[in-house]
Amino acid sequence: MPDIALTCPEDTGLSSERLARVDRWREGLVSSGKLAGATTLVMRRGRIAHLGCSGLADIARGVAMAPETIIRIYSMTKPLTSVAIMMLYEEGRFQLDDPITRFLPCFREMRVFTSGSRGSYETVPAERDITFRDLLTHTSGLTYGMMHANMVDAMYRDHDVDFQTSTRTLAEVVETAAGLPLLAQPGREWNYSIATDVLGHLVAVISGEDFATFMQQRILAPLGMVDTGFHVPKEKLSRFAANYRRGEDGRPALIDDPYDSRFNAPRAIASGGGGLVSTVGDYARFCRFLLNKGELDGVRLLGRKTIELMMANHLRGDMAAMGQPRFSESTYEGVGFGLGFSVMLDPARAQILGTPGECAWGGAASTAFWVDPAEDMAVILLTQLMPSSTYPLRRELRVLTYQAVVD
Repeated sequence: MPDIALTCPEDTGLSSERLARVDRWREGLVSSGKLAGATTLVMRRGRIAHLGCSGLADIARGVAMAPETIIRIYSMTKPLTSVAIMMLYEEGRFQLDDPITRFLPCFREMRVFTSGSRGSYETVPAERDITFRDLLTHTSGLTYGMMHANMVDAMYRDHDVDFQTSTRTLAEVVETAAGLPLLAQPGREWNYSIATDVLGHLVAVISGEDFATFMQQRILAPLGMVDTGFHVPKEKLSRFAANYRRGEDGRPALIDDPYDSRFNAPRAIASGGGGLVSTVGDYARFCRFLLNKGELDGVRLLGRKTIELMMANHLRGDMAAMGQPRFSESTYEGVGFGLGFSVMLDPARAQILGTPGECAWGGAASTAFWVDPAEDMAVILLTQLMPSSTYPLRRELRVLTYQAVVD
């Protein structure tokens, strides 16, 4: 794993005394039985000023949570997939407003659900094709079967449109999704969706390479993310954390044993929306890459202007104005969306500490990260508790880290 060298917080404009509040918060979550274990990292000006681990990665085996613990990062995969497609954008392969039907004809003549039930429903024609920008911003009209919020979600479940569990290929699942109606007209609403999995398939189609191979050879290896991948090799299983949910007694209850997990072997499908495992050291390198505007340790994957475009808000206003006033445990007043992650627009409207232009996202097992270019700062939270809405961890950590800025 990458070396993690700690620096004095005061040398980066952070307060050691105030950062200690992060440790007390994290320890309290573990000692109270809310979390099995957790890791927090704060980086500023390219140096790691805080790293703390508490509790257990695997309760049954008594394995401690550590910097080298391998975690299911789920949707924190999405920013990496977004980087992959933007690398192809920089090569001139497509424009952001191009219809994806240029490469995926299965998405031609899409229909939009209006009313009805699974067996009998009404649709209208899509007003236009889905574009690359629609996929990157989750405004494509696609959805997730896991949402359990509407009839189209149910159709996804009925037709096995699930990139986490399906035994079919990436192309087969994407083609199935293209045969189902959209939830909304393309570009009209913000709806969290399988869009980034479709982007992963587009990476494969446009590049001519297997998506997992592209990610490994073009992104993970060049960035030195040595413990990040779509499965955990046998020699690393001892470092793989268990995954939990909140049990009836309020304490963590096992849902995925590290030695009996689907992440233990390569699968036919590589999920660009949520398939990666990683470590805090690896993901810190990705955060540094973003803060460095597309470059890390002499390796440049994207140009500065491309990163700046990704970090800009691409919605008409904030996410609330696009039909999403709340998502997971967070309110989305004052928060927009860029090309692969959320973008803070107005901390006062969002009612939380932050900085305009700060980009963030999280994963289903309560993981989170954000990068703040104005403060040259990044924060990572890694734990394993599903769903991410169980506790307001991200909002709490946001306050505890930003209050430590004293320069």
